[in-house]
This record gives sequence, structure tokens and C-alpha cells, in this order.
Amino acid sequence: MAMIIETQSIKFIKPFIPTPSNHRYYKIGFLDELAPCMNVPIVLFFSQIDNPKFVTEIQQSLAKTLTPFYPLAGRYDDKTYTIDCNDEGVEFITAKVNIKLQDLLATGENVVFVDKFIPSKDASKWLLAVQATMFECGGVALGVNAEHRIVDASTLCTFLNKWAAMNKEENGIEFAGHGFNSSLLFPGRCFKPAPLQPISDDDMSSKYIRKMYTFSESAISNIKAKARRHDHWSKVQLASATIWKARISVDWANNNPRDSILLQAVNLRGKTMSLIPKHSCGNFWGFCATKAGTIETTEELADRLTYNIKKTVTNFSKVDHNTEEGQMMVLTSFSVPYIPESTNVITATSWCKFPFYEVDFGFGKPTWVAPGCVPVVNSSCLMDEAQGNGVVAHVIIEVKDVPYFEKALQDDGIIA
Repeated sequence: MAMIIETQSIKFIKPFIPTPSNHRYYKIGFLDELAPCMNVPIVLFFSQIDNPKFVTEIQQSLAKTLTPFYPLAGRYDDKTYTIDCNDEGVEFITAKVNIKLQDLLATGENVVFVDKFIPSKDASKWLLAVQATMFECGGVALGVNAEHRIVDASTLCTFLNKWAAMNKEENGIEFAGHGFNSSLLFPGRCFKPAPLQPISDDDMSSKYIRKMYTFSESAISNIKAKARRHDHWSKVQLASATIWKARISVDWANNNPRDSILLQAVNLRGKTMSLIPKHSCGNFWGFCATKAGTIETTEELADRLTYNIKKTVTNFSKVDHNTEEGQMMVLTSFSVPYIPESTNVITATSWCKFPFYEVDFGFGKPTWVAPGCVPVVNSSCLMDEAQGNGVVAHVIIEVKDVPYFEKALQDDGIIA
């Protein structure tokens, strides 16, 4: 049976307490300016909700949560690099789908349908949108889509957990300013967004595919055991290295061996000498670029990534973010040295350790959490497994390259 999602209602949720006039305009910071022109989408799947009023309740708690997070209910002006905190609101879509959640999760193709549960940006000017989709079994998919211009993955996770806590009335309503402090810590400089290699909608539906691969705790342990002395690898760096090696293998299979470079986002919270608070909202990340040749083993790549990330974090830890030296160090991470056109540019983003699986509105924690598709060439997004210490990788790859890519993963013992 074909999956059909039917929209039931669309409304805009405004902050419970109107935003004061002296907070009307929020100028974004330079890390916000450099954020890619794309969204930060995610879906949280909840297995069973017995409360028939839960949509009304989460809409009410969303309005209360938007009071201290009021920039999310505003509109961005790219000419002035400013958010007009006009309380126009967050788009909230209610929908229903003609299948059961367990049927969706049982199929290995579930990742193909993830974006169906996320509100589409299109020509809308909102900064945040929500879609609550009800399954026939009583399960719910809560899709959230945020504008990267003001939100990174950590910010989105912080917001969702605050919203969930508000729904359980664990937090009172207060107007104490907003949690967005990126412009205070990294003042704007009118920069243009970081360049990427976006995939067109047509190519995404025909030439490319999104695949999901699970790096189980046992598979990660086995790789470490084979390498013996490499217990210092994190699960994120090992998964990133394995994916990188698979992409190098694809180049060889296509008779196109070439140098490559892996760009990883590094969360700056807690990394600098003058600590940036864990729950700071906005964009707080820099790039770490690691180069490789045409013949590298997974172990060599994991060593190289681990060394480079540690070096980057150590450098950040030696400077105050509020000094010119600290500001320039972060800014320089976005200025990747000249990359020859022949080099294969690969991007990897890790959402591991962000507590998305702790989001509990009062009806239990998510059964499954999945990022929305970010159509960028050679990109991947890593997340924690729902249970255990494994990693789930969501990978964008050309359809024709899937067999070569998966053969490399088989050789590393990731998939059977």
C-alpha cells in the first residue's frame, strides 16, 4: 500500500508573551552569516501517544517556549543580516498518514520516507516549522525544520528539550532575553555563506540516493581489535574514516583515483579557553579539514582524523573566543586552503552526543530519530543509535556508486 500523508491543518504559533519592542531586532553573528544556505531538519518518531489532546498541548507549550526563544518566531532579512522579531510565528502543520509506525520502521527503506514528515521550506520565510503526523497505530512523527542561518544541530536539540520540558511543565514561563548569543560572542561582519555543492531536486530524485548504514558497537569494537593499538579512536572518527575509505574505493572503481579532503564541523561549545556555554544558541562551530592521498587504509584515515581533530580542539582551547586572535582562529577554519579542482571534497557532520533521544514531552522518549536529507554532494550525517554505543550514518551517494561503496563497507565488516 502506498504511503499517503494528508494535511489536516496549518497554523502559526506565536510566542505566548509578545516580544518587547526593545528586542525587536536581532543582528546575527558572523558564524551565523557563514552558515550554509540550507535548513537543519530532523524527525522524532514516538511509538504510542494515548492523549487525544496532545497536539493542542504541544502547540500551547510551543508558544510558551517561544517566549524566551522569540527570534525563531521572527523573519530574517538577508539585506541587513537581521532577524525581525515580529512574532509572525512558527508554522505548525498537523497531518495523518495511512500506515502504522511499526510498518514504516520494519522496512529497510524507511530512510527514503523521512523527508515526508518534515515541513517543506519552499518559498516560506519562516525560521522554524513543525509537522506532527499521526500514524494509524497512535504513533507520531514530529518533524522539525529550522533555518541554518540561526540554528545549528546543538541549538535545535536544546530547543526541543526545552520545549519538551515545558510541555511537562518542568519550566515556568519567563522573559529573560533569548538564548541566542552567537552575535554577542562572535559579532557579525557581513560575510557571505560558506560555499557547498548542492544537488538539484531532479538529480536527488534520479542520480543520487540517501542510504542509511549502522555501525554497531560490535562492528566498531571488531575494527579496533583488528588494529590492536588504536583504542583512542572515537566511534565518530572511526565511522567517518570508514565512510571516507569507501568513497576513495568508489574513485578507484571508477578509474578516477584522486586526492581527497574531509571537512568536519567542530562544535565550539566548551572548546575555547573562555568557555562558550553548552546550551548557547545560534551557530557555534568551525571546520576541521583533513587531507588524504589516493591509497589510504581505514586505520590510517582514522589516525589522521583523530590527530587533526585533537590538534584543532587544542588550538581552540588556547584562545579566548572574545579576543581578536580567537575570532580569527575560528574564522580561519572556514578558509580552507586552495583545493585543486581534481580533489574529491567530502563533508561529514556528527550529531552524536546531542541528546535528541532524551526529548520527552511526557509520552515517552523517541523510538527513532533521523535527520532530514541535506542534498550536498559527498555528504554524511552521523547520529547515535537509539540504544547502545553504535553510530547511524546517513549518506548521500550516487546511485551507480552504491555497489562499490557497500563493497568497501563489507570489507571493513560494517555490513554483511
